[in-house]
Amino acid sequence: MRTEIAAIAASAILALAAIYAMLVLIAVLVWRARRPRYATGSLPPVTVLKPLCGAEPGLYAHLRSYCEQDYPEFQLIFGVRDPADPALAVVARLVSEFPQLPIDVVVNAQQHGSNCKISNLINMTECARHDLLVMADSDTWVRPDYLKSVTAPFLDRGVGLVTCVYCDVPTTGVWSRVGAMYINEWYVPLVVLGWLFGHRAYVSGQTLCVRRATLEAVGGLPALADQLADDYRLGELVRAQGLRIVLSPYLVHAEHHEPDLDALTYHELRWMSTIRVLQPLSFAFLFASFTLPLALLGATLIPAEPSSLATLLWALVAVAIAARLLVHLVHRLGGDRPLLADLWLLPLRDLLLAWFWCRSFFTSRITWRGNEFAVDSAGIMRRVS
Repeated sequence: MRTEIAAIAASAILALAAIYAMLVLIAVLVWRARRPRYATGSLPPVTVLKPLCGAEPGLYAHLRSYCEQDYPEFQLIFGVRDPADPALAVVARLVSEFPQLPIDVVVNAQQHGSNCKISNLINMTECARHDLLVMADSDTWVRPDYLKSVTAPFLDRGVGLVTCVYCDVPTTGVWSRVGAMYINEWYVPLVVLGWLFGHRAYVSGQTLCVRRATLEAVGGLPALADQLADDYRLGELVRAQGLRIVLSPYLVHAEHHEPDLDALTYHELRWMSTIRVLQPLSFAFLFASFTLPLALLGATLIPAEPSSLATLLWALVAVAIAARLLVHLVHRLGGDRPLLADLWLLPLRDLLLAWFWCRSFFTSRITWRGNEFAVDSAGIMRRVS
């Protein structure tokens, strides 16, 4: 009887792992086959807002890529909260290097809520000259066709917000590489799988492109000032206006830097807690996405005696592992990083993923840029004194 129960459990677990891994692989391949489309005719002027905090690795190159846009008219606004912020030296270099560009720098410490990034953006928007706004994180870099791509969907008046998925490029160090795998091999594949099945609620702060009128209609950025997931909340408000969110096929690149295991833990617990707050029911079923731990668990339950069922179950183990390996490899195709360099990190990556998921059920506090916050069930965060 015990053997039969184990066989049933193994069948369910391994079928789940294999099916999910194959669906994710298909979604990733379909997504990679998409090509950006570009706006034609008269292109609307754009204001790009870049909130900054500190001299992050590669900041000059990242910001410079936004100065090199192949776009007829755009304004750049860089904002910091601290007049001693070292990012200002990088901005000053760009201002002197691109004197023809309208670049504004905002230094304002005024706090509008618990979310410091949104407070920074609120201070910056007072200088925005144009009605189409692009907000992008400081650790991203783009090609010259970026603005043409993310503004193209606004030719349709029914579009209220455009966002992008992104690919993390790690700095040197094991924990940066493990952290980048979280985004590239778990989170983004999860997003594109949802997109493949018609889910259109995804919004990422790596790129938020929105009309000023739409932003004002939902209460402006102050409506997001205390939100943990400000990007997700903005998407909710935009959809409530009867407008669509478009996930652009444009792939943004982002630097991923994790100096040590503690930094990785803080980041991933915050991200997991964010998902749990936003989608509590879906979050409980995320274990289905932990392919290697599920395959390992299922393999331990396969009956030892040779049988057709055991053969089938071992085949499911092979399918799950093969699909997981391909998801690991496919995003590296055409890139500069060695194809097999991080293969040995796969078991560690997936086990940590499962561990952080378990831990996030037992905490309502997060750490963000050295500050601790309590987060309630509505996603409102309050600083813990």
